[in-house]
Amino acid sequence: MSATTSFSPRDGQIAGSVPDTRPEGVTAAVARALEAAPRLASVPPAQRSDWLRGLADALDEHSEELAELADKETALGAERLTGEVGRAAGQLRFYGEVAREGSYLGVTLDEATGTSPRLVRVNRPLGPVAVFGASNFPFAFGVLGNDTASAVAAGCPVVVKAHPAHVLLSVRLAEIATDTLDRAGAPYGTFSLVVGQQAGADLVRADGVAAVAFTGSQSGGLALWRIANERPRVIPVYAEMGTINPVVVTRAATHRMEEVARGFVGSFTLGAGQFCTKPGVLFVPSGHGFPRAVGDALAEAAPDPVMLTRAIAESVTGGLGDLFAAGAKIVRKVGGTHAGWSAEAAVLTAPIAALRPGSRLLEECFGPVALVVEYDTDEELLSALTRLQGGLAASVMTGDGTDPDAARLVDVLTRSAGRVAVNDWPTGVAYTWAQHHGGPWPATSNPAATSVGAAALGRFVRPVAYQSAADEWLPPEARSGNPWTLPRRVNGRLETRTAEPS
Repeated sequence: MSATTSFSPRDGQIAGSVPDTRPEGVTAAVARALEAAPRLASVPPAQRSDWLRGLADALDEHSEELAELADKETALGAERLTGEVGRAAGQLRFYGEVAREGSYLGVTLDEATGTSPRLVRVNRPLGPVAVFGASNFPFAFGVLGNDTASAVAAGCPVVVKAHPAHVLLSVRLAEIATDTLDRAGAPYGTFSLVVGQQAGADLVRADGVAAVAFTGSQSGGLALWRIANERPRVIPVYAEMGTINPVVVTRAATHRMEEVARGFVGSFTLGAGQFCTKPGVLFVPSGHGFPRAVGDALAEAAPDPVMLTRAIAESVTGGLGDLFAAGAKIVRKVGGTHAGWSAEAAVLTAPIAALRPGSRLLEECFGPVALVVEYDTDEELLSALTRLQGGLAASVMTGDGTDPDAARLVDVLTRSAGRVAVNDWPTGVAYTWAQHHGGPWPATSNPAATSVGAAALGRFVRPVAYQSAADEWLPPEARSGNPWTLPRRVNGRLETRTAEPS
């Protein structure tokens, strides 16, 4: 029987193996989710919020154990991973509160008039969601990460595919999730886990799966997107794949050169450069010595990266060669001394004219590698920015509040990025009501969707309008008595909660 094996990145030794899920196991998991789906959809959001809070409490209770296991498979460090367990717990509680608040349901009632029938519009859960987590955030984007939390909050059961880079952790998190949800009284089938690459493909092909949520590489996301679009019944794939995430330094900010250089190095080497929001290219005014300053800052920081997998480590080495062949020059390289999945951190520079359509310089190099590009004129800079791929984030480093270039650059960058940071580095992503973690293709497969923040629930519901239906035939959230005490719009007027919970 085939199995999925994970390794210790620090030395390349086997960490453990887990048998892959056979086709009949995938079928059974999807069948359980299908059976749970209508029951889950009928549960008040406040109850689902309690379940998610219970999962958060369970993560906190097992924090030390989970961080230790995760470090064995990822080498991300106990301190970082302990903090990430806490972040994942916070996410679960946050999405529970978003569900409890209820505006994601978009309840809208229009009473009948002399010219139109009574209409009630409400967002309804899609059904079972297939979740594919990321290697670089084993908790925040893992088995109980943003996608699982927001799907369950929206009233959808999930079937999670274990990540091969931390399969032991995936199985342990699944055990905790299953036990916690069972004790909380959640429907059987609310959560399941499958293991193995073929199991993941089978999961996306399964008739009962209604949507796919994915965080990871472009090749992986596109593979699932193709499978989903070749099904007899096409389903949405919400793939977050990441890209180059540019940073622009204005002329008025050149006096901050050393500060910007240190910040850029700290951002693109954070987590060994294995963040989907890692800034990959820094555009700077020419003539100020920025490439050298960034190289010096890298040498001062002296990172010695250990990558999550052998494949990522090899892609860093290969990526450096590709960037050099495309016209880039090495400014400084450091690190790469470990016995396991080690890689060098590097700063390169390239002439802005080399950023031509189709150039490797315009593509992400996942890892602690970044490019510094100098510009002479505004026209040269704006032309280069229009050639960039769509990204999750972009940043502008400005002088002061009167910087004459700031507003224009913010506007230009919004055309190709889902989030624009001003005098902030893009690496961190907060889970808040206003957050948008998405972007134009190929950063994500759906630029209107976000995988982080309150709007993440919107991926897993679809609007249904009920025309001239008796009130008792409507789902509870759509009934005129408002039994779930939801915010809603009635005859065009927004109403807050008007009844006590049933």
